[in-house]
Amino acid sequence: QVQLVESGGGLVQPGGSLTLSCAVSENIFNFNAVGWYRQAPGSQRELVATINVGGRTDYADSVKGRFTISRDNADNTVYLQMNALKPDDTAIYYCNARILCRNNWGPGTQVTVAS
Repeated sequence: QVQLVESGGGLVQPGGSLTLSCAVSENIFNFNAVGWYRQAPGSQRELVATINVGGRTDYADSVKGRFTISRDNADNTVYLQMNALKPDDTAIYYCNARILCRNNWGPGTQVTVAS
């Protein structure tokens, strides 16, 4: 069973930056895609950004131009660089690793954007 462990969440002021990390216990090329999702209170979990095995990235419209997903193939780690953070970005951020139709999730890390 693959394990995903997120880190890097916290409290940041509007306009600030954070970098989230996700350590994956297996070779990330075993998965069709890895990425980040988030869930705000009272809302459904939504896609933030993904990167597939070929390196193609996809972003939610709400984060385009502000967030950047990347991976370290040697360390099997996925990153999410978040800039120009807004209060609406407040949520629990979950790392995801997908193979075919099977999703694997980390426990999540809280990101709070407030002054």
